Amino acid sequence: MKRILLATACAWAVFAQPTFAAPGDIDPALLADHIKVLSSDAFEGRGPATPGETKTVQFMTDQFKAVGLQPGGDLKDGQRAWTQDVPLAKFDITGPISVGVKVGGQTQAWTQGEQIAIRAAETGADHVTLKDVPVVFVGYGVKAPERKWDDFKGVDLKGKIALVLVNDPDFETGQGDFGGKAMTYYGRWTYKYEEAARQGAAGFIVIHETAPAAYGWNTVKNSNTNTVFDIIRADPTKDHAPVEAWIQRDVTVDLFKAAGLDFEALKKQAQTRAFKPVTLTGVTFSADYAVKAEKIVSKNVVGVLPGTKRPNETVIYSAHWDHLGVGLPDAKGDKIYNGALDNASGSSMLIEIARQFAQAPRTDRSVVFLSVTAEEKGLLGSEYYGANPLYPLATTVGDINMDGIATNGPAHDFTTSGDAPLTLQDDLIAIGKAHGRNYSPDPRPGAGSFFRSDHFPFAKRGVPALSFGGGQDLVNGGKARGEALAKAFVTDRYHQPADEYSPDWDLTGAVQDGGLLYELGRKLANSDEWPEWKAGSEFKAERDKTAAARK
Repeated sequence: MKRILLATACAWAVFAQPTFAAPGDIDPALLADHIKVLSSDAFEGRGPATPGETKTVQFMTDQFKAVGLQPGGDLKDGQRAWTQDVPLAKFDITGPISVGVKVGGQTQAWTQGEQIAIRAAETGADHVTLKDVPVVFVGYGVKAPERKWDDFKGVDLKGKIALVLVNDPDFETGQGDFGGKAMTYYGRWTYKYEEAARQGAAGFIVIHETAPAAYGWNTVKNSNTNTVFDIIRADPTKDHAPVEAWIQRDVTVDLFKAAGLDFEALKKQAQTRAFKPVTLTGVTFSADYAVKAEKIVSKNVVGVLPGTKRPNETVIYSAHWDHLGVGLPDAKGDKIYNGALDNASGSSMLIEIARQFAQAPRTDRSVVFLSVTAEEKGLLGSEYYGANPLYPLATTVGDINMDGIATNGPAHDFTTSGDAPLTLQDDLIAIGKAHGRNYSPDPRPGAGSFFRSDHFPFAKRGVPALSFGGGQDLVNGGKARGEALAKAFVTDRYHQPADEYSPDWDLTGAVQDGGLLYELGRKLANSDEWPEWKAGSEFKAERDKTAAARK
C-alpha cells in the first residue's frame, strides 16, 4: 500500500440516496470478516510465491464465485479462468551478508537492517562482491533534459557506489522545477535505481530521511530486506545495478564528516542546477553476499460481469491482495506482516463492491474486478496486466483502485493519491458533493502517492485511473484526530507486523466510501462517457493514440 487511508465520510443516511437502483449498503460485518481472514496468521502475510499466496488466491476466487461474478482471467481452451498468470523473477539474499566501509583506513562493519538495508540484486547474478570501491555523492540522482537538469555532469560511475537523496530537488523548499512539494517520478526510489543502471554504477544507495521518504526506517528495513520480485527481463542489467540499498541518514552524515564534507551544505547545493558530484575522499565501500534467483508464476485473480450492450467496453475496480509475508521480527518477536489495512481491507472492499454489482441489474458495459499480486514488490501484478491486458486498454473506461479503507469512522471529506488532472476525478468529486462530501487534495503530495499504487500502471498507459483515499476530517474528532491517526499508522504499523485487524475499527466510514465508489463505477458502466486526461497531463498523449477505438 502506497498511501495511508484511515478515515472517510459523513453519515450516509443524512444525504440523498443514489439515483440508480442500489441493492443496499455494503455490510461492515462482511468487510470485517474478509479482513480478519486475509490478515490472519494462517495466511502468513500473503507473500507472493508462498503458501500464503495459495490460500489468498483461493479465498479471493471463492469469494468472487460466491458473490456471483464470472471468471475473467486467462483464456484456456476457449474459456476464461479465474486467474491471470503473472510470471516473475524472485530474488533472496542467502547466507551471511558482509557489508561495510573503510574510513581513513579504518574498517567499519555494518549490519543489514540497521545501518543499511540491501535489496537482493535483480541482475541475475548469484553473487555480489565489491571490494573497496569509491563512494560518490550524486545529489538527487536526477537526469532530466527537459528540465535542463543533470546531477551527474559527466562523472564516470563505473565501479563506484553512488549515494543519492530521496525525493525531488525542490521537496524541502517547495519551489522549483519538480512539482514543488508534489513528488515527480524523478523523486521515486524506483527511478533512482533505474538511473543507476543507466549510469553504469556498481550501485546506488538511497539516503533515508523520514520526511522526504514519507515513512520511517522500519518501513525501509522491512520492505528491502525481504524477498524481492521483478518481471522477467531479457537483460536485467539494463534496469538494475548490482547493489540497490538504503542507508540511515545519521550514518551518511558521519561518512561525510570523515571525508571533510558537510552533509546539509551539500544537500542545499544538490537543490540547484549547479550541483556537481562529490567523491567522499578516504571512504570506500565493500560488500559480499550470495543471491538466489528463481522464476515463479504468481496470480492475479479476475472476476467479470459482462455488459449487456457494450461488453467490450470495460470499467475496472482493482486492489492488491499481497503483503510482505514473513520477515524480520519486530521488538515483540512477531515475524508475520499481516497487512490488515494494507491491503486486506482493500481486497475486502473489492469483494463487497462486486457483490453490489452482482445483486443489481447488469450494466451496459462490462465491469471487471481485478485482485492483483506483488504490489508491494513494485506494482508488478498491475504492471503485468498493463503490459498483457485481458481486456483492451483502448476501450477500458477507467480503473478505480482501492489501497486501504477507512477504519476510524466517517469523515466529512475524501481524497485520491495525487491530484490527477482527470475528468474521472471530477466525476468522483461531483458524486461526493451530491452526498455532502468534500474533496481534499492529497494531504501528502511529497510522498509521491500517485506513483505508488496499482492505478499507476494503467495511468502511464493512458487509461484514466485513480486510487481512492478516505478523508482525514473525521466526524468524530475532526482533522486533528484524523491526521494524528494517519501519522500513528505510518510510524507504528505501516509495513510492520503491527498492521493487524482490530475489533476497535469503525468501518461505517468505509461503507460510505464504498457507496461512492460503487456509484462512480455504475455511472460509468451505464453511460457512453469516456473520461479523459486534461490538457497538460503527461498521460494524455498516450490515451489520444487510441482515440479511434472509442468512437
